Amino acid sequence: VCTKFFPLFLSSVAEVQDVVFVIQSQKNSYHTHRAEQRRTELLHQAQTLNQSSPDVVLLHKLSDYDGNWSILPALPRLASQYCQTSLWIVFLEEETNVNLHNLLQVLSKFNTRKEWFLGRPLHDDEPTIIHHYAFSEDPSSFSYPDFMAGWALSCPLAKRTAERVNYEPPKSDFTIDLQHEIALYIWEEGRGPALTVVNEFCSELQSLSLTGDCATTINTFLSACGNPVQKEDVFVAVKTCQRFHGDRVPLVKQTWEKDAASLEYYSDFTDPYIPTIHLGVPNTERGHCQKTFAILKRFASGVVTQAPWLLIVDDDTLISLPRLWRLLGCYDPNEAVSVGERYGYGLSRDGYSYITGGGGMVFSRVAVQNILAGGCGCHSSDAPDDMVLGMCLTTLGLPVTHSPLFHQARPQDYVKELLARQSPISFHKHWNINPVAVYQHWLKEPNQRRAHSLTKTREEL
Repeated sequence: VCTKFFPLFLSSVAEVQDVVFVIQSQKNSYHTHRAEQRRTELLHQAQTLNQSSPDVVLLHKLSDYDGNWSILPALPRLASQYCQTSLWIVFLEEETNVNLHNLLQVLSKFNTRKEWFLGRPLHDDEPTIIHHYAFSEDPSSFSYPDFMAGWALSCPLAKRTAERVNYEPPKSDFTIDLQHEIALYIWEEGRGPALTVVNEFCSELQSLSLTGDCATTINTFLSACGNPVQKEDVFVAVKTCQRFHGDRVPLVKQTWEKDAASLEYYSDFTDPYIPTIHLGVPNTERGHCQKTFAILKRFASGVVTQAPWLLIVDDDTLISLPRLWRLLGCYDPNEAVSVGERYGYGLSRDGYSYITGGGGMVFSRVAVQNILAGGCGCHSSDAPDDMVLGMCLTTLGLPVTHSPLFHQARPQDYVKELLARQSPISFHKHWNINPVAVYQHWLKEPNQRRAHSLTKTREEL
């Protein structure tokens, strides 16, 4: 939905102090450092404009509740604390660059007494599972903000939404794609405002963009974090079962297995030809909690590997290990790191966050040791392993770290614009796709493609 700009109250937002910035930060040393850099840049720009320092909130420090990343639980505190003196709440991700002068000019176009929900629009080209097939008749009819480009709420809307959160939580218990779910909640089935398009919230990468009038631009996801980890530093655990030995396992071997320095297949049946390892845990149709905890114990024992990192994937996960090595170069293996695609359950009522299993779950050895020492376990063998681990991490006060490079679903389930600016690490499920083609198009490194063609040429000769 595109709304025209009405130049009312043009002088109402000329001051930085009328805006509170909320950086959607994470409780991990690397991500905290990135958020602090963003905060410092904002303060420096304000100083350059001869304005007083704005309020800049790091979301993970707002309160002790880890579910604040899902925004709605944090909104009552943000509205009551900052909307007494501010007119706007502007949300930024760690990789959102801000041109403060341009942003203030953009915000000054809007009547701050009204409810505004501003952002750069995204929309689905086709119904998708990650949005519960919403607007299946016409997916493009509903716009939601590109969080990396920044987005904003006027304080009248923030205050009303904050009040509503207390008596009307979101309908779904699950938080899967936050930017879509926030827009749905604010839109309130047509009773609330739709997203107002602000073209100055730019999605172009800063390095490629002639910023011009842009109020925001974005960085790439993989910042320079120094050297990638060594391939020997990551131990790979693949969960499978006898039923899939003949179809899924060969696809793993055909695509990404060769990049792993050390990898084991865990099954309900010992097959020496793959080979698979039977952990003494019977197979379950879903959940696989006991199997996953058996993998954690085997890794922690040090018998198989001393690697600092553990990657657990399904047999229908497609993954780029070289990209994972680069990402892990950002993290300190001496911290309790759990990283992947973060979902939430029951976050509007003291719920928990978890790493989705299908996209791949990565744990530092320290995190695995803490999980096992914390007495966590399965209430049933088919309990959902990723959610049980999420409950465990929340109970132990250990962070669940989100990376948008991991994907629980297939490429076609995500907005093309978002994938185009990524070097994705993983996708999940073989349903209605050619897994080898998906791997080669989305996950295979360019130098790997060249090496493959050279090998092929030599074989033909």
